[in-house]
Amino acid sequence: MTNQIALHPHDTPAQQLGLAFIGLGAMGEPMCRCLVVASDDLEVTVYDIAAERIAGLVEAGARAAGSPAEASRDAGIVVLAVRDREQLNSSVFGEHGVMSTLRPGATIILTSTVGPDVVRDTARRLAERDIALLDAPVSGGPGRAATGDLLVMVGAPDDVVARCRPVLDRIASTVAHVGQRPGDGQAMKAVNQLLCGVHVAAAAEAVALARGLGLDPQVALDVLGQGAAASFMFADRGPRMIPVDGWTGPVRSRLDIFVKDMGIVTQVARGAHVPTPVASAAEQLYLLGERAGLGARDDSAVVTLLSPPASS
Repeated sequence: MTNQIALHPHDTPAQQLGLAFIGLGAMGEPMCRCLVVASDDLEVTVYDIAAERIAGLVEAGARAAGSPAEASRDAGIVVLAVRDREQLNSSVFGEHGVMSTLRPGATIILTSTVGPDVVRDTARRLAERDIALLDAPVSGGPGRAATGDLLVMVGAPDDVVARCRPVLDRIASTVAHVGQRPGDGQAMKAVNQLLCGVHVAAAAEAVALARGLGLDPQVALDVLGQGAAASFMFADRGPRMIPVDGWTGPVRSRLDIFVKDMGIVTQVARGAHVPTPVASAAEQLYLLGERAGLGARDDSAVVTLLSPPASS
């Protein structure tokens, strides 16, 4: 069996093509794993710059590729879970990018957060080669990605969404079709990230203040989580903000991702002439964290910028 995803809804099984997955990072790996192990009717070819990540998916049943071009050679759908605009351009339009082998009529699903303008420009370039782009940024974090419980915010025409449903329904519990144009999903994700970035920054301030007032941070989490101050980010990041020297466990979401995402938020807000003073303050906090050398740390490490010295 080499392919089970139809290139178009009306295609016959003989015209079906395979699935390629590019980018096996904190979100990409668990999303891809859901596609590989959820059923036996998908054959997934994977690529990542880190060979060890590829090996883990091969053990689960995927096939390995040595480049985005190789992964996409027989693909009808390509899923991109890359980090930023630079990785998007390299993996799609680079020397060994997807477009060097992808056939006309195929579809690229972009799950990354790169901003509306980038997606619209990418969709235009792809359309010149008869390749459709499904704008599908995701939200929920690695834990929910591992169980196929993500929120996907989709911007694409109805027929492109229908074509990609076999993939979307395996990685997400909620597929929100927010607009007909590539870029609409990115716009909604910017609003989503505004809230997420502000909530993480607010959680850091709350934990730092509790510590500064001599309260037990764990008690503060337990108490505040029961009332109107509760939020997903407070419950999720709060426990990782408690260690005085910072979280030393696995990095679940890098701090510099919020530098990127809050930059997108404030950029699109300026373009829409919408003031976002709280989001702008949160962006500055993440920039300070990056400047302090915390960029590759878990984003909960932003609390260390605000917490009083351990001796106080």
